[in-house]
Amino acid sequence: MYPNPLKTKLKNGETVLGTSLPAPTAVAASMVLGTGPDFLWIDLEHQPFDTESIGSIPIFARQQGVAPMIRVAWNDPARIKKAYDAGAVAVMVPQVEDADQARFAVQCAKYPPEGNRGLSPNWAVVAGLDRDHVMRTANEETVLVVQIESQEAFNNLDEIVKVPGIDVLFFGPLDMTASVGKITDTGCEEVQSLMRAFPERLDGTGIVPATTLVDPDEIEEKLDWGYRFMNVGNALAYGCQVLKGSLERLRSR
Repeated sequence: MYPNPLKTKLKNGETVLGTSLPAPTAVAASMVLGTGPDFLWIDLEHQPFDTESIGSIPIFARQQGVAPMIRVAWNDPARIKKAYDAGAVAVMVPQVEDADQARFAVQCAKYPPEGNRGLSPNWAVVAGLDRDHVMRTANEETVLVVQIESQEAFNNLDEIVKVPGIDVLFFGPLDMTASVGKITDTGCEEVQSLMRAFPERLDGTGIVPATTLVDPDEIEEKLDWGYRFMNVGNALAYGCQVLKGSLERLRSR
């Protein structure tokens, strides 16, 4: 359970594949974790629930050898701290625009001396782990994922990558469409050209390029472009596609 190997895999240059949690229930989590992802994306930005609703799901994920990744609603110390204290291995911070905002996220995510996060990871007590050991080694285990979701943020990449403490930069295709004036059109030339250039801009920085996609063919393309941290759709969407096909097939008999 501890330490989770996610950070080690990233440092070793491995590609990690995850998927998102469609609902904050033990049954949904169990079924998704059973598919064998490297990380489980728990979204607290756009979903109508927060840390109190996810309960022990991050601990459950850790017990299955999967890294729980919580996306917080904003670059806010209270939200980032609570996400890690709920058991997250990785925390994703949305809509970071420049180096100052990235530096602030690092400060919120790390214990001293790297940052100023307060000490009280109660998830370790629930999991039956040595709480003091978790606190002493948390900076070595936890992962900080910073989202790049606008043209401005992309333009500031050279400064953002100089900020120590960032493990992953996550290209947000959907929000980027709004930034470039092609809202919802993730396949537009403007977004695709930025996506292609993104891993190249991170080459040699030690920071892992990441994104999220649904179509397996497009995912393979982006992996070929150099992305090494990939969210692969979600079980509910994939399951509904299969169910729809099954219903259509049975009705056509």
